[in-house]
Amino acid sequence: MAVGILLITHEGIGSAVLAVAGRLLHPLPLRVEALEIPFDGDPDQLLPQASAALRRVDGGDGVLVLTDLYGATPSNLAAKVARLGTPVHRVSGLSLPMLLRVLNYAELGLDELPAVAGAGARNGVRLDEA
Repeated sequence: MAVGILLITHEGIGSAVLAVAGRLLHPLPLRVEALEIPFDGDPDQLLPQASAALRRVDGGDGVLVLTDLYGATPSNLAAKVARLGTPVHRVSGLSLPMLLRVLNYAELGLDELPAVAGAGARNGVRLDEA
């Protein structure tokens, strides 16, 4: 059993981040899928598609949902998905360092992974003084 990872993002973001992660960490240690939401997407109409993606990545220990922008349509859809019954934790601000950090701690449980995701995002930001 393992935690699944579902990326719910605006168009072009989730698949790109996932593709790079897949090249760097092959094979991926967890089930990961990207669901990209059209800019004019309706969260209520997209809920069945998101629910199906959630079921596909759930390895039995729940799903960490990573979204790109808190309060936007993908984040609102993630909130709806979190109420479907599968154990879900949500983290916004998706970045490549965030996803890589989560995948490098694949043995952790759903309750620990949100903090790992946040640390990955924070530690992935560097100010270059050059």
